[in-house]
This record gives sequence, C-alpha cells and structure tokens, in this order.
Amino acid sequence: MPDPISWELAGPYLAAALLAGYLLGSIPFGLVLTRLAGYGDLRKIGSGNIGATNVLRTGRKDLAATTLVLDAGKGAAGVLLAGWLFGPDVALMAAYGAILGHLFPVWLRFRGGKGVATTLGTHLAMAWPMGAACCAVWLAVAAATRYSSLAALLSLAAAPAFAWWLVGDVQLAQYAAIVAVVVWLKHHENIRRLLKGEESKIGRKSG
Repeated sequence: MPDPISWELAGPYLAAALLAGYLLGSIPFGLVLTRLAGYGDLRKIGSGNIGATNVLRTGRKDLAATTLVLDAGKGAAGVLLAGWLFGPDVALMAAYGAILGHLFPVWLRFRGGKGVATTLGTHLAMAWPMGAACCAVWLAVAAATRYSSLAALLSLAAAPAFAWWLVGDVQLAQYAAIVAVVVWLKHHENIRRLLKGEESKIGRKSG
C-alpha cells in the first residue's frame, strides 16, 4: 500500500486520476470491434447503444463477450492502477472518471453507452465482494426476466447496500449510490419501455 498523499498534492493527484480514468473509460470498444468485424456503425444497429447488449444484436456472441470484458476491464484497470500507485482515494476518483468516460466519451461527442459493464468493473476492483454480489444480482435477474436493463438497474441499486453490508465502507457506499443514480438516469428510456412492457429482451436483434 502506498504512503498517504499529502493534502498539498491531493488535488492534482485526484484531478489526474479523474482525467486518466475518463480517457480510459471513453474508449468505445463495442463500436471499434463491430466496425473492425465489418458491421459498420454500431449506433445504427438495434438500440444504438455502444455496449455489449447491443453488440449481441449483431448475432456475434463472441464480439459481445469481448466487448463486455473490455468495457468492464477498462474500469477495473484504472481503479487498480490508481490504487496501487496512490491509494484508495485516488482509485475512487479514477473509478468516477472511467464511468463518466464511458457515459460521455469525448470521441463520440459525449454520447456514450449506459455504463453498466464499466461500473461493474470498477465495483469489482474497488471491493470484489461488492462487485461479485452485484454481478450475481445481474445474472439472477437477467436469467429470470431476460431484461438486461432491469438486471443492470437492480444490481447497481443494490450496490450501496452491498458496500455497507459486505465491506463496511461508508465512502464506498456513497460512491456506489452516486454511480447508481447516474446510471439510472442514463437508463431513463429503458425505464419508460420497461413500464410500458416494450423493452427488448436479451437475444432479440431489434428494439
């Protein structure tokens, strides 16, 4: 564990972690992979989202799985590197940056994905018991309902409770709550479709 950062240096370190996390999180792996595979612009397919669920609508499960791993991995990588070099506070800022980068990537005019995989990646890296519990909720809800969006919403909503119960970290619970609110807001269209019974289920190629 690195030595604590002095108050004089805390601001620049935190700002650098936020920026570095943002740049890493802004890499649109789903868009890049589908374009390289010859499917054109992923934003013109299915829901138009750049995440793994929409990549799956191309019919390429391998591309969807790779997108999922890379989107989660970019969040986890930023957190782990920042934590290893500078400690948990800087790691937390890198987590915020990675999620914001995926949601609002500068390369795509700030129109990014929904942030679920990247958020789960940061959760796993910040505290694996919390992250693992969130992933378990996602899998259970997705298996029962076939709604990826509902699984994401419920798993992230449960994250603050997991941070408090499994980890006992108030700061981590606050982080998880803030991130859950941001991702829920990003899912406003999915929530509307869920309430109307119009949301597409996992495996469908449109909607």
